[in-house]
Amino acid sequence: MSRIGKLPVPLTDKVELTISADNVITVKGEKGSNSLQIHPNISVEKNENEVVVTRNSEVKSDRALHGLYRALINNMVVGVTEGYTKKLEIIGVGFRAAMSGDVLELNLGYSHPIFFVPPQGISIEVDTKSSKNPILVISGVDKELVGQVSAKIRGFRKPEPYKGKGIRYVGEQIRRKAGKSAAK
Repeated sequence: MSRIGKLPVPLTDKVELTISADNVITVKGEKGSNSLQIHPNISVEKNENEVVVTRNSEVKSDRALHGLYRALINNMVVGVTEGYTKKLEIIGVGFRAAMSGDVLELNLGYSHPIFFVPPQGISIEVDTKSSKNPILVISGVDKELVGQVSAKIRGFRKPEPYKGKGIRYVGEQIRRKAGKSAAK
């Protein structure tokens, strides 16, 4: 039995979970709502204050899906109660970020600014007060979408290994290389 899949997902009083007839789970909470289509070989049961995920057979693909769907349901419950955030730090001389309306404008050393419109359910804040480098705070209910948006923004200017300029996650360590002067 899957070690992760057999654990029940705890529900609080603030979370409302519904399971429809066509295997769609909808979770609603104070931060928002999220839904997920469940594979037909996986069954989900809701007890008073927990959700139990079971599988119908011992086929290898069903065993793999067992822990996956338990983790996805747990991520949905955590997302609607606490939410998910990722922080990106912009490092470089002249690199700037600003929110104009609901569009993120990035100046990253290119000849043109980059405009990014966040998808539905994602909020982006620019913090320029706490440190000398601008920090982007990306938050939302869906863990996958928050990670995908932060990776997309990081991809506009990945950190380079010589000076470390670019967009990186807060706390990320960049492997630095010695330049040409070290080769002498």
